[in-house]
Amino acid sequence: MDTHQQEILDIFTRTRALLTGHFVLRSGLHSGHYFQCAQVCQHMDAVERLSELLLAKLRAKGLRFATVLAPAMGGLVIGQEVARQAKARYIFAEKENNVLVLRRGFTLAAGEPVLVVEDVVTRGGRVVECIEIVRRAGGAVAGVAMLVDRSAGSAHFDVPSVSLLELSFPTYPADRVPQALSLIPVEKPGS
Repeated sequence: MDTHQQEILDIFTRTRALLTGHFVLRSGLHSGHYFQCAQVCQHMDAVERLSELLLAKLRAKGLRFATVLAPAMGGLVIGQEVARQAKARYIFAEKENNVLVLRRGFTLAAGEPVLVVEDVVTRGGRVVECIEIVRRAGGAVAGVAMLVDRSAGSAHFDVPSVSLLELSFPTYPADRVPQALSLIPVEKPGS
């Protein structure tokens, strides 16, 4: 683990964003670990530093964008801070009839380069929804940026992607939860 990854992990630990127990993830899978990014996002100094590190990785990859799109709720805070530091426009997608959509008058210009920013990715469902939103609206997806890639790189997108921290904790379908984990009360902390 490089020094930046250790710094990022330390931020999550210090802010109590990295939890242990028995959790049901948004994906429906069970895990003994959970990233509760809402905990880190209440500390603006941490959000500012994480965004700074994320932007450095984006710049190193040569990704250019004019707009940041974040899925509500998880990506809202980090997406806004990335946009602020990059001096980019910021919009968000929210659920309507259980599907992410642009609302509140948000639109994209033809070919507008958009960066999708998310907090934690396990399977990447919300990121894929955001990519589809951008394309349907006529924009161009510049890439994806995430704080934590829980899949340790197995979640793939058809655009460049960057994560600050790649970790893979075991996840289990509900009917295959190990006995030791099943003895711990289940929590569904929300994303």
